[in-house]
Amino acid sequence: MSTDLSGASSAQGIALNPVSSFHSQSGNSGNLASGNREATTRKKNWQERALRLSSFPRSNASPSPSSSSSSSSSRRSRPAVDDAQQQESLSRADSNRYASSSSSTTTKWWKVHLFKGMIQDIKRRAPFYVSDWTDAWDYRVVPATVYMYFANILPALAFSLDMFEKTNQSYGVNEVLLASVLGSVVFSLAAAQPLVIVGVTGPITVFNYTVYDIMSPKGTNYLAFMFWIGLWSLIFHWILAITNACNGLTYVTRFSCDIFGFYVAFIYLQKGIQVLTRQWGKAGETSAYVSIMVALLVLMSGYVCGMLGESTLFQRYVRKFIEDYGTPLTIVFFTGFVHIGHMRDVSVQTLPTSKAFFPTADRGWLVSLWDISVGEVFLAIPFAILLTILFYFDHNVSSLIAQGTEFPLRKPAGFHWDLFLLGFTTGIAGLLGIPFPNGLIPQAPFHTQALCVTRQVSDDDETNKGRPIRITDHVVEQRVSNLAQGLLTLGTMTGPLLVVMHLIPQGVLAGLFFIMGVQALQANGITQKLVFLAQDHNFTPGSNPLKRLERRSAIWAFVILELVGFGATFAITQTIAAIGFPVIILLLIPVRSFLLPLWFRPEELAALDAPTASPFTMESVGGTYGHNTEEANMANLAFENTGTSHRNGGGGILEGNADSGAGEWSSGHLNEESAVEDGLERGESYRLSLRSGARRRSRTSKR
Repeated sequence: MSTDLSGASSAQGIALNPVSSFHSQSGNSGNLASGNREATTRKKNWQERALRLSSFPRSNASPSPSSSSSSSSSRRSRPAVDDAQQQESLSRADSNRYASSSSSTTTKWWKVHLFKGMIQDIKRRAPFYVSDWTDAWDYRVVPATVYMYFANILPALAFSLDMFEKTNQSYGVNEVLLASVLGSVVFSLAAAQPLVIVGVTGPITVFNYTVYDIMSPKGTNYLAFMFWIGLWSLIFHWILAITNACNGLTYVTRFSCDIFGFYVAFIYLQKGIQVLTRQWGKAGETSAYVSIMVALLVLMSGYVCGMLGESTLFQRYVRKFIEDYGTPLTIVFFTGFVHIGHMRDVSVQTLPTSKAFFPTADRGWLVSLWDISVGEVFLAIPFAILLTILFYFDHNVSSLIAQGTEFPLRKPAGFHWDLFLLGFTTGIAGLLGIPFPNGLIPQAPFHTQALCVTRQVSDDDETNKGRPIRITDHVVEQRVSNLAQGLLTLGTMTGPLLVVMHLIPQGVLAGLFFIMGVQALQANGITQKLVFLAQDHNFTPGSNPLKRLERRSAIWAFVILELVGFGATFAITQTIAAIGFPVIILLLIPVRSFLLPLWFRPEELAALDAPTASPFTMESVGGTYGHNTEEANMANLAFENTGTSHRNGGGGILEGNADSGAGEWSSGHLNEESAVEDGLERGESYRLSLRSGARRRSRTSKR
């Protein structure tokens, strides 16, 4: 087994993927002593829980003496796992126990303990604050910083172009850059979840120009009106944080997240098309066709870079360099490409910029607060409610995905405190007259992927025996990369760099939108299910959990419901009622939790859907709805002791097949309740998880 450590390749995302193949082992030796002490404590807890196993209530009839004797014989014949594997199993069991203790103390919904969620978040995260800075002494922080700088700033520049055109130059490059700086600095210094990247997103772009379309014909001061939206939204955010409203995230699953991600992907594609269609009215037909050609070439180049990174061509360090830096280099190349040959005679539209550190419009950085009527101050309240609904879902979902089940995180989450901080940044952004920042999808999970440290092992699957594969060892959880990329973004607002930004053709930005949209669609769970339905059944891997479902119609029905949810969200954004699209997104949560179980069987929902984050992450909000964590914990213990599998329906939220570990479906996320013998497999890609699941089933059948 090789012990080479290197950056994890993203199994989902745009061609800007986690950077470099250099390895990092810093901090590992310093943690050995504390790790041994923790292992001893966990082993003692393991023994105590094993003693309680005999009294564990089972939903089925108790086993007969003969079956008990058979199970005992199976336990004696089962090979003993090594210490490292046992420690990983203990860590998973402890995470389940923590989530169970949180959910078991849940009080009646009408009894609200004010500030309790924020206080608990601070108590959980505060002990790790110093290590959040000291743990940054790791090479992975350097490529993650560079990667996130480009992954954040390039889409932000593209969105700034869209808002510049649709808000009569109220927002431009400097406003979008400053919003990204505000979010990154505040959340890297004070957030309970510093891995979450905060900036300007596609949905807030739609919100901003929709408000402009509604209010500008009335002669309302747009930026002053946006300030009052931000101020009211600050109040609503703080009310939600104080009243522990983030506990509602316990109902959020991949169903609503995939629909929202599908919507965001189509927003990227739509924005790219809109950028190109505007070229006819501004630069003429020749410039428009050149822009279309450049946009398609950017898309193809970025896509090929991503494919090469996942291929077996060249040496690994060459593949990683192409995969990690392909998209930024593509942007640089095609910025100069339009000046080659006869194209130099074509006047193409470029990214509009302004003076360094000055607003785009002729104004100061502070908004004229009172240049607005009293009636319009209160008219901003319904808009603020819709903004709060959008941010409650968008930011928290980006936080959940950034701390998803595929990442072996060790530090606790804190949703209530971060929602409080989000309200603060929303109010400050309104005062400065800049777009409201919030958690970014897909940049937030890409940041976590960039900080993954992997190791190479040999695949012992019969069909790929001896083939080297990479699994995630750990994630470098720290605050420096988020802060550093924000400071780099601030440096982009200087004069020389703004001149460089002004050279980027709008066709290149349209191509970047296409890259983001296409790659986001590829990684989306809806797309993965559609691919499964279109595949030849004979060539579909047998370990795919969808293939084991009896009713194929259930898959079609689930996908159709997801597409209907996406269609309703996307359709309303094409009208003047686009301001209300956050309501549709929010309604997806109760539809999934309370309506779908009426028709779908528990095992079908377990294969078609899954929790967004692990029980350890969900501890901050009281666990995952519909899943009895203590029962699953005891079931996993039973598996470890008897070698038998136990299927827990989990209310249709989780797939509790402790043996197969196949709770991860084709979007690439591993079910955290699966009793995986090697805990490092939590960070594998979907293809690897399928091989691992088949491998574990093969071992069990042989036993």
